[in-house]
Amino acid sequence: MTKKTIQQTIVEMIPYGCRVLDLGCGDGRLLNYLQSAHGCTGYGVEIDDKNIAKCIRNGVQVIQLNLEQGLNLFADQSFDVVLQIDTLQNLRNAETMLQETLRVGRMGIITFPNFGHWFNRWSVLLGHMPVTPQLPYEWYDTPNIRVGTFSDFRELAQKNKIHIKDSFGLNNDKKITWWPNARAGTAVFQLTRALPNKA
Repeated sequence: MTKKTIQQTIVEMIPYGCRVLDLGCGDGRLLNYLQSAHGCTGYGVEIDDKNIAKCIRNGVQVIQLNLEQGLNLFADQSFDVVLQIDTLQNLRNAETMLQETLRVGRMGIITFPNFGHWFNRWSVLLGHMPVTPQLPYEWYDTPNIRVGTFSDFRELAQKNKIHIKDSFGLNNDKKITWWPNARAGTAVFQLTRALPNKA
């Protein structure tokens, strides 16, 4: 799975010209692309000094902030879309940040490595933690403090009364809609706070 494929998939989910907050924005390339080619405005949030400098070079407004401290800096519904692209697995307060994502944004887009992928299951069955393009670190040097599955995230969303507007997996540059919990290396969720009206 290439970063370009993930980026293109995310861009297709974001309405043109909207206001975006990118949590854990890295070097700011995604937000820069959204600004230059998709008419978006917004901010990146990043903690790493080197990435802050890269964001500035990439023309991205960036705020240095530890996401473990929450998003009190931002008012309710102040963004159209809040992104957490491969960020959730690095946070101790993952559930709180999920709630905060939909407090400050009307829509959230979350991606994370899907530990339920068949290759990961096979690796564990053989007695080893998996090393994959989505989980590229050895168990002893990973920045990930948790792993999760497609199914786990669905349960978390339900517990927090979060509506899953769309969900699918990505694997080998392909969109996976059938049985993504076992077939996808990356999980992708599009979320909204409001539950759909019942007829």
